[in-house]
Amino acid sequence: MKTDWKLKVQPEAAEIERVVSDWALEPAIWRLLLQRGISTRSEAEQFLKPSLNQLHDPFLMKDMDLAVSRLISALHSGERILVFGDYDVDGTTAVALVYSFLSFIEANCDFYIPDRFTEGYGFSEKGVHWAAENGFQLIITLDCGIKDGARIELANSLGMEVIVCDHHNPDAIPPALAVLDPKRPDCPYPDKGLSGCGVGFKLLQGYCQATQTAMDFLFRQLDLLSISIGADIVPLVGENRALAFEGLKVLQQFPRPGITEMLNLAGFKRPNLTISDVVFILAPRINAAGRIMSGRNAVRLLISNDPAEAAEYGKLLEANNTTRKGLDKDITVSAIQMVEEDAFYNDSFSTVIRGEDWSKGVIGIVASRLVETYYKPAIVLTRKEGTLAGSARSISGIDLYSILGECSDLLIQFGGHTMAAGLSMKEEHFLDFRLKFDRLVAQALQHERPVPTIEIDAEVDFSEITPRFFSQLQRFAPFGPDNMRPVFLSRRLQDAGKTRQVGETKAHLKLHLKQASNALAFDGIAFDKGMDWGPVIKSGTPVDLLYSLEPNEWNGKISIQLMAADIRESEPNPIHSVKESNVLTA
Repeated sequence: MKTDWKLKVQPEAAEIERVVSDWALEPAIWRLLLQRGISTRSEAEQFLKPSLNQLHDPFLMKDMDLAVSRLISALHSGERILVFGDYDVDGTTAVALVYSFLSFIEANCDFYIPDRFTEGYGFSEKGVHWAAENGFQLIITLDCGIKDGARIELANSLGMEVIVCDHHNPDAIPPALAVLDPKRPDCPYPDKGLSGCGVGFKLLQGYCQATQTAMDFLFRQLDLLSISIGADIVPLVGENRALAFEGLKVLQQFPRPGITEMLNLAGFKRPNLTISDVVFILAPRINAAGRIMSGRNAVRLLISNDPAEAAEYGKLLEANNTTRKGLDKDITVSAIQMVEEDAFYNDSFSTVIRGEDWSKGVIGIVASRLVETYYKPAIVLTRKEGTLAGSARSISGIDLYSILGECSDLLIQFGGHTMAAGLSMKEEHFLDFRLKFDRLVAQALQHERPVPTIEIDAEVDFSEITPRFFSQLQRFAPFGPDNMRPVFLSRRLQDAGKTRQVGETKAHLKLHLKQASNALAFDGIAFDKGMDWGPVIKSGTPVDLLYSLEPNEWNGKISIQLMAADIRESEPNPIHSVKESNVLTA
């Protein structure tokens, strides 16, 4: 798929000179910091040295005083506490974190994960009745609850009280004893981007502050929170950045048996674990439990201190993930065939499809595959007993949650975020919904066909990529939304003699490139570019490369590796000064 290249606005030379004189960072590093709105030494130090000292007071969150007071009361009186969470990574890590802490302080507690297939998303009616039948007096919901007012009313009527810990946008504040959600309109909490697990963590932080309980054990649970932050694609700035940074250290220094088992089964051998590893290795396996069998198995894996038990659950999740991959592949093939055979999608601005008995556990992944293939917002639905339920994924510039809200007259329910959502509808409303959703997407796009855009942080010469520069760049991690790994542009690169196609089908390209302006050469990798660009580069044709920089560890040695994002044949007379609104085209 063709992509546009867009160079971000570059800081003025005078501004760079000012900040460089303030602190001895490489000028290219200061350029990147200025782009992120960081313009003083103190701001740079806070960004480059994230720590738990940067956490906000949990009592800034609306209802935190009520929630902590009720939790303390329940603990003092020995009430039964149920920790209730969603079946995805954010929900299961949140349950594992809160349940582990409550167990550590000897609370009378248990946990509940709803079944994706029989109960669906959120605080379920079945779960409420189970809690009442088993004598629970207090329920703490995690990563759900903000849209579950009816079930909370049911819990209240059955003699239970509810503390909601959620991070989704509320339509109305549910009738819980306390509602912790930084996105509620009346909440003054300064960091609105917490994950559901993050809100649960803040509740426990508030408890520790109020009772003067040491936080050592709580901070040892930050490995779970870092997994939640990476998997739920929340902003990696501010408090989330500090929590993820510290959580990765816990993952590295004190790996729990279940994490070790998952990494071993995945064949992970590198000494350092990154947010990318969390997203692409740990998160799919944790998610697979709820997609194929039960999210409860993921919690059991995460809370286990017994290596033998962890190995058992680790193998179960690995098998679930293998099954998930097969379903994902089969349904994606069917979905693409459906799109190609329906003339509606030739001119549509969205992809909304339905299947018979498609696995509800993987259709969100299939929706993401359709976005990658067609670069349109995608909704994939599966039919069960006259009802269609499914998942939606979006593209830049389209607020799914808002558009689904405008379609609410055709939906049974919906919920989620700007970029991802879940929904259900009556079967007879499918065609009307498809038309209305597509019309609203077209209006939001002003009837223009979007093209994926890669934003370029800076154009650099190979001579600027020094060990010192790379070392300072690594301190920008952990990377994620609002703090993405910088993308660089280098022009007029040529094969340095070792570029070759690799992989079973020669689909990938192992790069070895030099720049005419200097003698430096760097290795790199370009996934899925082997067939198109291997012969071009080997012919000696100069190319322009978009890439990020990552460490390559081999035989105990670390080198700088180019991770290619896109490649183009070099223009004869490239434009070097480009404003943010301009697009670089081949």
